[in-house]
Amino acid sequence: MLYNGPKCRLCRREGKKLFLKGDRCNTQKCAFLRKPEVPGKYGKNTMGKKTEYHGQLRAKQAGKRTFNLTEKQFKKYYTEANRRDGNTGENFILQLESRLDNAVYRAGFTASRNQARQMVSHGFFTVNDKRASTASIQLKVGDVIKVKKNDSQFFAGIVKQKDNSPKWLKVDLAKLTAEVVAIPEIMECEQIDTQTIVEFYSR
Repeated sequence: MLYNGPKCRLCRREGKKLFLKGDRCNTQKCAFLRKPEVPGKYGKNTMGKKTEYHGQLRAKQAGKRTFNLTEKQFKKYYTEANRRDGNTGENFILQLESRLDNAVYRAGFTASRNQARQMVSHGFFTVNDKRASTASIQLKVGDVIKVKKNDSQFFAGIVKQKDNSPKWLKVDLAKLTAEVVAIPEIMECEQIDTQTIVEFYSR
């Protein structure tokens, strides 16, 4: 099951910001800034435990939580990445980056991946003019995402924003569309520790 508790608690557990609450993470309201120690009764004491396994586990948990996935989903991406030719870590992150909910977030249509996942599941978007309600859809070059339900005040505010999307997406905020124009480059992808995650799963 997906974690439904306080998002800031996850950032505190991983010891870094995972930007799970959108713009709030960039303000002084961010709970991680106020209370950065690991949550729980023994939080301050556990900060010092840094075995090799501990580091691998934390890297895996941080990556999984960044993309808002269950353990089963996250490991499935690793298995597929390991099966493919090429670098397993690169295959892994490219699959995660190509998810529909991630593309919706990266295009600037939502403030977080969690919000993107919810809005995709509620049918707010189409892919190639077909209703898309599955967040895990793997996008490919040429696919076009459009906002289907664009009559809400939420999207009215997005139209006025500055386009900060990666180069692999061609975004038109006025029309609320995003086209996949290239395969994401590794440096454009979310910077999770793929090498350590691969080491964790290949033990």
